[in-house]
Amino acid sequence: MSDSAAKPWAGRFVEPTDAFVEAFAASVSFDRRLYRQDIAGSIAHARMLARQGILGKDECDAIVAGLERIRARIEAGSFRWSEALEDVHMNIETALIRDIGDAGKRLHTGRSRNDQVATDIRLWLRAEIDAVLAGIDALVAALLDLAEREAATILPGFTHLQVAQPITFGHHMMAWVEMLERDAGRFHDCRRRANVMPLGAAALAGTSYSIDRHQTATELGFDRPAENSLDAVSDRDFAIEFTAAAAIAMMHLSRFSEELILWSSSQFGFVELSDAYCTGSSIMPQKKNPDVPELVRGKSGRIFGHLMALLTLMKGQPLAYNKDNQEDKEPLFDTADSLRGALKVFAGMMRHVDCNRERMRAAASQGFATATDLADYLVHLGIPFRDAHEVVGKAVAYGLREGRDLAELSLEELRRFSPRIGDDVYEVLTLEGAVNARAHLGGTAPAQVRAAIARKRAARRAPPAASG
Repeated sequence: MSDSAAKPWAGRFVEPTDAFVEAFAASVSFDRRLYRQDIAGSIAHARMLARQGILGKDECDAIVAGLERIRARIEAGSFRWSEALEDVHMNIETALIRDIGDAGKRLHTGRSRNDQVATDIRLWLRAEIDAVLAGIDALVAALLDLAEREAATILPGFTHLQVAQPITFGHHMMAWVEMLERDAGRFHDCRRRANVMPLGAAALAGTSYSIDRHQTATELGFDRPAENSLDAVSDRDFAIEFTAAAAIAMMHLSRFSEELILWSSSQFGFVELSDAYCTGSSIMPQKKNPDVPELVRGKSGRIFGHLMALLTLMKGQPLAYNKDNQEDKEPLFDTADSLRGALKVFAGMMRHVDCNRERMRAAASQGFATATDLADYLVHLGIPFRDAHEVVGKAVAYGLREGRDLAELSLEELRRFSPRIGDDVYEVLTLEGAVNARAHLGGTAPAQVRAAIARKRAARRAPPAASG
């Protein structure tokens, strides 16, 4: 029996599928990665049919054993995939029928490829989300270790890429941690909405067989079966939501990458990336290129494109299932692969970052980073902030003309701008004084950074809250 003759839907057709159309419409080249989920869903479906008396026990046992043999052949690399059989579902079902005969033909009772593929994708995505969450967790752990090691390391904080105020490197790393934890929250939310089972919705209207969808949902680890059969087979908002969460996470990783690229340049020299995460030049022997962060930065655009592709894919479709939805898998698969790869490589890279503390401190000592602290000092003396702002602005202008930072000006020079300035002013003009003064919750003071790290680690050790 040829693959073309074996097509389960061929009965209504009098002509074979055009060879080019067959190749154009096939998805098995990429959707065969769903084989584990497809087989798991089929086994759960067969067992439910047997419990409901729709399949005999011997038929169910044969189906389950046959599917397990097929899974073993796929994993051993001996399974022959056929483009003529279109997709992962028909390839596996056809192989099952060849293996066990008529019992295999009964497996599709009470379901359709429409609910089958929607179930497979949700099962696959659930596992991918778990892997993404583990990747975020590993990166957060690396950042917490780095933040603790560099809790008191001073570097300039920037706005508009101009020196703004001195901060600590640990505080900067903890900003990244906050962003990643919000990313994790988005994936947790996405997982909850994705963990709903379409199986049993059949083509679009449900089935006339007395199936038990709650039973199948429990066996497959879903929270519940989908409530509406039309919605169950036709929407891919769970895939779009995952890709949107991935796009935001990659936006964050791209921003982190940009900072590492700048910081590791000779112009900044703040950090040294491990050789294991850099490459050289084929022509310039002195080069050490930050390829890993550059690639992560570049891959963010790729995932943004996938999000737009999925939104566009869905926007014009009437209910219920349409062949358009075959195009959901490649962008979804690539999004998950790219994000997991970026998280893994980033976690490894951040565990091997060396900080050039002297270079950071020297940079923070320039650019009048403690100007705001001088203004705050004047406010504490009773001068209105706007007046203090003007006083410090004039002092900065003088320092620019003289080529000296505020801390390098003499007390006599500073008192030209406000006679109320005393010799205690240098306590706030030092870098340590500036960062230590910000000792409130969320501030950059080393003590606050260490306290924030302790809170994060305690929260990571705490058991997860029970779901309501």
